Amino acid sequence: MSSIPFLGLRTAIYRTDALDALKRWYIGVLGKEPYFDEPFYVGFDVGGYELGLVPAEAGGAVDAYWGVDDADAAFEALVAAGAEPLEAVHDVGGGIRLGTVRDPAGNTLGVIFNPHFRRR
Repeated sequence: MSSIPFLGLRTAIYRTDALDALKRWYIGVLGKEPYFDEPFYVGFDVGGYELGLVPAEAGGAVDAYWGVDDADAAFEALVAAGAEPLEAVHDVGGGIRLGTVRDPAGNTLGVIFNPHFRRR
């Protein structure tokens, strides 16, 4: 098995059944407005990392995405290593590509290539 060069944690996405209320809560907690605000996704820049909110029928889950230089290659390497594919790598806009797998313990593991991310 070859190693996958994770570049560091990039994004944590929280699911909620009350997107507007949670958005207002994070505005208060973070002291700033989201940089991206749509009915399907609210994104905050937190020290160069992404804190995202998405609507869900039931809240309480979080997905973490690890930065990689090639999301497709990382996804395929994870599947080859025995991870279960959950969400195939796809473009979510702006050249950002992400996908998720389930690790052997049942955890969701995301990989993301974000050309806009700048390490600080």
